[in-house]
Amino acid sequence: MIMPGHWRIFIALSLTIAIAGCRSKPGPGSALNAVAMGAALVESSGGKQIGATGTVLAQPLVVQVNDEKGTAVVGALVEFSAPTGVRFDPPSGLTDSNGQLATKIALGGIAGRYQITVLTPTIAHKFIELKIEETALGYQQQAGLQLSDKYCARCHEPESSPERVSNFDNLAVKPHPFTDGDALNKMSDPDLIAIVSHGGSALNKSPLMPLYGDTLSKTEIEALIAYIRMVSDSPNHASEIVYAQK
Repeated sequence: MIMPGHWRIFIALSLTIAIAGCRSKPGPGSALNAVAMGAALVESSGGKQIGATGTVLAQPLVVQVNDEKGTAVVGALVEFSAPTGVRFDPPSGLTDSNGQLATKIALGGIAGRYQITVLTPTIAHKFIELKIEETALGYQQQAGLQLSDKYCARCHEPESSPERVSNFDNLAVKPHPFTDGDALNKMSDPDLIAIVSHGGSALNKSPLMPLYGDTLSKTEIEALIAYIRMVSDSPNHASEIVYAQK
């Protein structure tokens, strides 16, 4: 059950656990022998995914190694690491003919944001480091995601998908995407409860936001807000911070 300010306590507690934990970092000890080295490491796809705790993410994480001219490097060593509980398949490998390496990610058992670290060595015997975030949802946040997909995403999700056509561009007042921490994290839990329950007019927001107090139970509204708190990108969160346990 969400109480006012509990999401801030959750993040602070998770951060404390993260700092107290330990984390293995890949280094020059891999049994794989690189046949080439690059100068840049970029994400091709698979970052910022959301999945249930302890499950494999729907899409593999794909990274690419390039040289100084931006050309893909074949046979470069890439290694993945993350907080304890996260598993990779494979945890390391050599880039393919496209200069890429893909790995499947199984999330840890604690809800939160998991920071993935990707490394590749350079000719100068240093490592290029890439940070990528993936999000694990606990039971309450998963329930909130289902409610969001059913009632909210058509307006609050700017991008259309094969499963759902977005109505975002048709609205005179654009709703905040649930990832918009700049706006949403400035609102308290009671404020969000009031908006969801009584509509946007309850807090002098857009009247286009309908009320769901007669549709959703108190528990469901709290689950929806728990999901929003988990996926919103707060401007106060430094990119290097890991919110899930290390």
